Amino acid sequence: MNGSKTLSGPDFTLGVPVADLADDIPLLGHVGDTAVILVRRGPEVFAIGASCTHYHGPLAKGLVVDETVRCPWHHACFSLRNGEVLNAPGLRPLPCWRTEQQDGKLLVHEKLPAPVRSARSIPGEAIPPSSVVIVGGGAAGDSAAETLRFCGYQGPIALISAEDSLPPDRPNLSKDYLAGTAPEAWVPIRAEKFYAQHDIDLLRNTRVTSIDAKSQQIKLADGSQRGYGALLLATGSEPVRPPIPGAQQPHVHYLRSLADSRGIIAAIEAGAKRFVVIGASFIGLEVAASLRARAVEVRVVAPEKIPMERVFGPRLGGFVRRLHESKGVQFNLGHGVSTIDASHVTLDDGSRLPADAVVMGVGVRPVLTLAEQAGLSLDRGVLVNEYLETSVAGIYAAGDIARWPDAVSGTRIRVEHWAVAQQQGRVAAHNMLGMQAAYHTVPFFWSQHYDVALNYVGHAERWDHIEAQGDPDSYDCAFTYTLAGRRLAMVSIFRDRYSLEVEAEMELEAARAG
Repeated sequence: MNGSKTLSGPDFTLGVPVADLADDIPLLGHVGDTAVILVRRGPEVFAIGASCTHYHGPLAKGLVVDETVRCPWHHACFSLRNGEVLNAPGLRPLPCWRTEQQDGKLLVHEKLPAPVRSARSIPGEAIPPSSVVIVGGGAAGDSAAETLRFCGYQGPIALISAEDSLPPDRPNLSKDYLAGTAPEAWVPIRAEKFYAQHDIDLLRNTRVTSIDAKSQQIKLADGSQRGYGALLLATGSEPVRPPIPGAQQPHVHYLRSLADSRGIIAAIEAGAKRFVVIGASFIGLEVAASLRARAVEVRVVAPEKIPMERVFGPRLGGFVRRLHESKGVQFNLGHGVSTIDASHVTLDDGSRLPADAVVMGVGVRPVLTLAEQAGLSLDRGVLVNEYLETSVAGIYAAGDIARWPDAVSGTRIRVEHWAVAQQQGRVAAHNMLGMQAAYHTVPFFWSQHYDVALNYVGHAERWDHIEAQGDPDSYDCAFTYTLAGRRLAMVSIFRDRYSLEVEAEMELEAARAG
């Protein structure tokens, strides 16, 4: 995931012909030892860092939309004018340089100051909350806290997490970190010092037990209370724990936290060589791929006949199965699990699969206990408006628990994906500050299986037609999902720029509908 240190293209400090710059087509070069792209938009030319601040994605291969550039890997979006992060999963602004046109050449000069907002970013008529409490130390909560400070909010911020780790880059837990290709240092979204430097009170291993919306107080497990001016619920999801006899044994693992991922790795290091993964979900199959990277035997058990058919349809689901089988994964599909003992998993047909360890990947469900206790309106999630505010004024919800009005589909949806949680945390923070920012971002997620990434734009809970372009077995395809003629989602393999283009088109559709 690290970017290459090799520099390509011209040295922009020496100048390049302006005529060589086509509108909205990034040109890769460098300034000193830093990779930089130039982007021309009419009479203006912008010089900006060439590597996304998430996983160093190559922005020279990205998409320019208006005054933004988007990463082809995970769709982070940055301002060309000042490098500001405009959309997840970008973690920091991009550096920018001053440009000058002289005698038909474009010259790049000194680096510009990093973008700094101030209290002036908050509308003059708005009264910022006296304090902000964020319940949930995942992507949504972390993003909200960072955004509040970046926008100039100076009041107290408490970020309360039930986990003992720093807010994690959760996709890493089932992907690179679990596979052994990324160090644990890559798991936290930000270094611990970030929270102290920005006066964010990060409380770990801390549980909120109740919310009193009338008095605007939360109660913690230790009996103490905290007041708030605005409250963000970002409690996320928890793994589904099926009532299978034997599922409570220590060699049965779930995967949600850093501690969970560590536990699976520890089992391998202790000698576990035969794993049974129960569930052919995104998590289950990503775990299977990561375990195969560690050269252990993997069997996947699931009740469906085709993995991921409910999300991708039969053709792409069949490809996912063949991909895993080509890497040595064995499938027992169309079966449930009857019991788990110390060395075997017994299926509903009586067959017994040897298992040194078991990983449950049968899905997650939103953690709604606090929201229900607080009297918020619920419907398979916390109901929010387009500003991510709940039925109780001053309380917002973001991430896995939020069910919001989606302009693309015309229905309310809830999405359990990391980039969505980051985006919603940012928007909720803006609205706490009175910015009236409607959430119309098109959902995006990626699922990594070995060296193949499936990029998914939009959200289709059901469809009546799938349009296929290309061949998944050639690692070059796009599948579009429509309902009553309306495009709801698109998944692609190695068509990164096309994925960005579809996302931009759907955003325009959402803006018009919203």
